[in-house]
Amino acid sequence: MNIVDSVVVVTGAGSGIGAELAARFAAAGAAHVVLADRDRPAVERGAQAIGSAASAVEVDVTDEAAVRGLVAAVLEQHGRIDLFCSNAGLALGVGIDGDDEPWQRAWSVHVLAHVYAARAVIPAMIEAGGGYLLNTASAAGLLSAPGDAPYSVTKHAAVALAEWLAFSYRDAGIGVSVLCPMGVDTPLLMDGLQAGHAGARAVAASGTVIGVAEVADAVLAGLAAETFLILPHPEVGKFWAGKAADPQRWLAGMARLAAHTGSAAD
Repeated sequence: MNIVDSVVVVTGAGSGIGAELAARFAAAGAAHVVLADRDRPAVERGAQAIGSAASAVEVDVTDEAAVRGLVAAVLEQHGRIDLFCSNAGLALGVGIDGDDEPWQRAWSVHVLAHVYAARAVIPAMIEAGGGYLLNTASAAGLLSAPGDAPYSVTKHAAVALAEWLAFSYRDAGIGVSVLCPMGVDTPLLMDGLQAGHAGARAVAASGTVIGVAEVADAVLAGLAAETFLILPHPEVGKFWAGKAADPQRWLAGMARLAAHTGSAAD
């Protein structure tokens, strides 16, 4: 995936990883970067900071019609979409108690948003002879996130969807990468830490919290190599391999982490 002269769409671009990716793609030579988010002022500030190579669009990624409208508008203005980064996410900080609303929100943002993006953009990419999808999941999609059951479950589904897209559309010229960071210095994690959420404490305790610039470095390298699994925290790969090799030992370790951070169920 060559960023130079490409047309890129980044959702969840109002802050955090999405905002950094948009800026880095522009700096790497993208012809145009579209920043999309529910927070219009945030993406407008981001696009203004980037300059003429960027534009801002207010989009709710859980609204399929809105996502289709976004794709149609970019295609009409720029003629193609070379890279679509489906990046929006949220943390819930709940277990299995309570009502279904957090589960529905997590499913809509972490899974259906990726489905809607793929449905909207893949046909145009195939017609153009190829394209690339970057779906942001999480290390929780390979491992788990103590203290946040909906997040863990739906991020696993996000990784599974990326896998399915990768092998189903490979011969059609569609490349797919899935981004699985652990702790990143973004509002998603830092606000949770400030509020004392057990799940955020578990994430911070499980490894190094890195900056968004380090995540962007990993993404640019992963896209250049067309690596399916992009791991800004290399230790995640080791943890994942350990989980597969000895699930019982891995579960015991996760139970200790959950107990230590207060994110285990009562």
